[in-house]
Amino acid sequence: MSNKPVIAKKQIGTTQLQIDTLGFGCAPMGNLYQAISDEDAKSILTAAWQAGFRHFDTAPHYGQGLSERRTGDMLRPLQGKDYILSTKVGRLLKPAGYAHTRHGFVSPMPFDIHYDYSYDGIMRSFEDSIQRLGIDRIDILYMHDIGRDTHGDANDKHFPIAMQGGYKAMNELRSQGLVKAIGLGVNEYQVCEQALDYGDWDCFLLAGRYSLLEQQSLQTFLPKCEQQNCSIIIGGPYNSGILATGVNGTNTPYYNYAPASPAIIDRVAKIEDICQQYDVTLAAAALQFPLAHPAVASVIPGLGNISRIQKTIELFQQTIPSEFWQSLQQAGLLDENAPIPKQ
Repeated sequence: MSNKPVIAKKQIGTTQLQIDTLGFGCAPMGNLYQAISDEDAKSILTAAWQAGFRHFDTAPHYGQGLSERRTGDMLRPLQGKDYILSTKVGRLLKPAGYAHTRHGFVSPMPFDIHYDYSYDGIMRSFEDSIQRLGIDRIDILYMHDIGRDTHGDANDKHFPIAMQGGYKAMNELRSQGLVKAIGLGVNEYQVCEQALDYGDWDCFLLAGRYSLLEQQSLQTFLPKCEQQNCSIIIGGPYNSGILATGVNGTNTPYYNYAPASPAIIDRVAKIEDICQQYDVTLAAAALQFPLAHPAVASVIPGLGNISRIQKTIELFQQTIPSEFWQSLQQAGLLDENAPIPKQ
């Protein structure tokens, strides 16, 4: 088996930018849920590069700057190489002293986040990321976590600022060639659908909202993306873990960053039953399913240890019979209008 994870490259929107259909999510490099030493982070990122990964996604939020620093340290000597780097704007980091854990990141940098989606805030966030990365190029720039899921009622204040000043800044960065593509990086498709009315976006990084477990975004959002030539990059293809671990083990299955409800556990158990019938690995189905939709350009699972790198490539390349997907649809476990992968 080839150790190259790229089955294909897909174009982002109407840009000239092409990305690998399997990317590397760098949130674990910010010590997400558990601490990773600098040496281990370097080894993981180096192993990913050697295995063929060329699409890396990070953010200031991941470890309050730690993931960007570590990702930049790995990529910096590779300037001029064929890779795609994305990061995010909308959170500024302010000195706050050291703390054991902040926002789910263990032993992060001595900073805390301050939301700022204004023109000046986005420009400052972009410049800060360039410095933390130590790299003079960012290929894709996402506006991070705008939306009601993150901000609640405060989103009524943030959203207009983001769609006016924030979008203006990102559009200028794209027009000046400082970034190649712009979009939103969020956990809810509804705010992306709203944003389509306010600007010319190239892509959206959507975590967990078009997956083997969830396809509500098929109804209106994904068709709009097709109509407007806006690509989707799928983050969180395992829905926070439950589609990687399944529900038959002894550990508590997690969905949407929290212990899964009985209804979600029951649904996943039924999907697992069909996986067993066809000798399909649940995680392989979760990785491969989203890419069947023409609007989806890539999936980027977070990878926090070396052993998962090669395993993820194998899952991504696992052969899954079309009858498996059809059985899921017939059982009502997959939207009947969802495009299914071809062998």
